[in-house]
Amino acid sequence: MTYFENIRSQVPALSAKVKGKDLVYLDNAATAQRPESVIRLFDRCCLEANANIHRAVHTLSAEATRLYEEGRRAVAEFINAPCRECVVFTSGTTASVNLVANSMARGGMLGKGDVVLLSEAEHHSNLVPWQMAAQFTGARIEYVPVDDSGRLRMDVLDALLAKGGVKLLALAHISNVLGIVNPIAEVTAKAHKVGALVLIDGAQGIVHEKVDVQEIDCDFYVFSGHKVYTVPGTGILYGKPEILEALPPFMGGGDMVETVSYGGFSATALPLKFEAGTPNFAAVATYVPALEFARSLEGNQVKTYMKGMTDYLFDELGKLGGCRIYGSNGEDKAPLISFVTEGAHHADIAQLLDAQGVAVRSGLMCAEPLITERFGQSGMLRVSLAPYNNPEECQKFIKALEKALAMLR
Repeated sequence: MTYFENIRSQVPALSAKVKGKDLVYLDNAATAQRPESVIRLFDRCCLEANANIHRAVHTLSAEATRLYEEGRRAVAEFINAPCRECVVFTSGTTASVNLVANSMARGGMLGKGDVVLLSEAEHHSNLVPWQMAAQFTGARIEYVPVDDSGRLRMDVLDALLAKGGVKLLALAHISNVLGIVNPIAEVTAKAHKVGALVLIDGAQGIVHEKVDVQEIDCDFYVFSGHKVYTVPGTGILYGKPEILEALPPFMGGGDMVETVSYGGFSATALPLKFEAGTPNFAAVATYVPALEFARSLEGNQVKTYMKGMTDYLFDELGKLGGCRIYGSNGEDKAPLISFVTEGAHHADIAQLLDAQGVAVRSGLMCAEPLITERFGQSGMLRVSLAPYNNPEECQKFIKALEKALAMLR
């Protein structure tokens, strides 16, 4: 068994059948499939450690608490956080961004006339929360454009920062539509020079890039567990400790208080200050095997393998008449390709691909302004790869796409 065959053998879902066909799963940017080690631990948590955490002294609660906090340790080590306390569990990237946006707004860290700087290529999860915060505070949002290749216009970024008033820059590590890896360390340094905080949406970046939050020096880094092989329903907010300390709690409830009286409350210490209520403790525990699996996929061998499949898809899609790819290929390209085809609607193509066992994403991909306003499309198709995919699946996809287009045109 080869190295990559061994990786694939660890993911049970890949042996599924869809409409009588072998599954070709190419929607990894939406949700990754999970290795057996994650499934086993989740089952164990449900069967042997199903009790609320941090609240009781009995054995099941103690074990659930231990597994939960082991998940925190694993995340802190994976992103090289300076301490465990600056890793906050949420329900996903969306919840993490909303936490920061709401806490900054309520805590007086955003006010009338302040600027929140975003790029044109942001996912709704890193766009709408800031629009809501701007409505609440009177702050305004400005956008850094992307060029036709999908890359940030760094000259415009410099100009917008130089204008002053920027309190926060929120940017995707990797666009979920364009697949371009943004130079986040460089951008962070530029923003810090004018006193702005930086939040990085790492929903795609955590999967395809080695993330060192101390090296990047970002103030916040957020991502979802289900993108990086855990069980859905959990996410991460990393924040610099001094900034998290300055933010007010986002939600109130159990586990986030030091004391409560009829007259008020005092919040407990980080990270529980931001973890009100009963968390998805069984899912959080699976960060340990999920990140072990992710760590086994690091290195040049995997990068080269993924680049080869991405290059093949670029070449083959380029041979199809009327096919236009958004986000050009290069060394800063993640294994994620979005495209449109003339004479065939993206949803129709996706359905015909599904009939052949091929799963891809179609539509606006939660990036409506980018797709409709910037690029003038009603939707796109997206193919996104993981290391458990293989070249044979890429070939099956191309053949299935050719067949679908022949039926629709």
